[in-house]
Amino acid sequence: MQMTVVAIVVAVAGEFKINPFIGEVFRIGLGSSAFLFLLLLMSHLPYWRTGIAAGATVLLFRISFDGAASAGTFELLGSVKTHFSAMLYYVVFGAGMALIQRRLHQLNPLILGACVSLIDVVSNEAELLMRSAAFGLPYFQAGQWLLISVIAVVRSYFTTGIYSSIAVHQMRSVHAEQQKRMEQMINVGSGLYGEVFYLRKSMDMIEQITAKSHDLYGRLNEEGLSDYGRTVLGITQQIHEVKKDSQRILAGLMKLVDLERAPEMTLTEIVELVRKSNGEYSRMLRKEVRIETDVGVDYLTVNYIPLITVLNNLAANSVEAIERQGTIRIRVREREGETLFIVSDTGPGIAEQDIDMVFEPGFTTKFNQEGVAATGIGLSHVRDIVGSFAGRLLLAEPGRNAETTFAAAFPTAKLMKGV
Repeated sequence: MQMTVVAIVVAVAGEFKINPFIGEVFRIGLGSSAFLFLLLLMSHLPYWRTGIAAGATVLLFRISFDGAASAGTFELLGSVKTHFSAMLYYVVFGAGMALIQRRLHQLNPLILGACVSLIDVVSNEAELLMRSAAFGLPYFQAGQWLLISVIAVVRSYFTTGIYSSIAVHQMRSVHAEQQKRMEQMINVGSGLYGEVFYLRKSMDMIEQITAKSHDLYGRLNEEGLSDYGRTVLGITQQIHEVKKDSQRILAGLMKLVDLERAPEMTLTEIVELVRKSNGEYSRMLRKEVRIETDVGVDYLTVNYIPLITVLNNLAANSVEAIERQGTIRIRVREREGETLFIVSDTGPGIAEQDIDMVFEPGFTTKFNQEGVAATGIGLSHVRDIVGSFAGRLLLAEPGRNAETTFAAAFPTAKLMKGV
């Protein structure tokens, strides 16, 4: 079906032509350019068979056109003799393209244009040779080779240039889509990392509760309170079951968040990803938030998921704190062996009486329209993740600009790849 479409398009395009020499016999049309362009787009087609199909269709199309134009004086053999060489052009061109078909997408566009130009010249010369033999005309004419070569080069590079532009555009579109999916996966990974971190913390607490419950069971038995002891033992067993379920969930999440096999990202890429995701978050909340970034130090790190988790939490808090419009600034600096990630916003700020409580689990100043408080684990969450890297999370004192500023300080040696 595709070969038929190619053949018909080539036959129609071939009727838009010029006649550079030998009167009305030899002509240069758009058919060859259309044929080349379609072959490049449909590289899965068998080129030599497509050339035969295109050539035969061009021959039948032109014979039919001659018959319709001069019904009373039409001679079939004469028409076949006139247009047979045009069919030969497409057959030779298709055979020539078949020689480079397997390496088509490996060739540099300049080399591809040169190869196609050579194939075009050979095909035109085959057409001229057949036409000269059929009509008894001299094969060589002054300027003929030069004109054919110039036309072949211009036509080939123009067509391959259009094809390369389309191919580059498609590659960029695919790359952009892949980049978008990768960013989504990284954001999901950072969210999962936070859940894994707190699940591990919960499991440690469950382990401690289990140990204390079992110790209490032993003491109750020693005190002769066996009935209470059996009750405590039952509770201990239930806690142990919860622990096993948590272990299974943690094992599944760990397969999704495998930091040991994680690739690396630069700090610039991390900050840019946080800027994009929180820009979308602010638009979702219908807020006009400008997010400015300033990365003063840059290096590769494999710990990009914890960093994204920390920065996303801080930036999201800033987005939520800003009422309608404002500015968030994300800066990266290096100082005394530490890499500082500084997030500040122009929101209403934190009340002085709340400054000492902001890192406590459960503390929040955020309430929804129904008056229900948020979970309040955000900043304590961030502090614990930063602490797992032997780092510090600081709340800067409000300055003259009254911006709320948090700084997450990580030891550079724990983040930088190869250190």
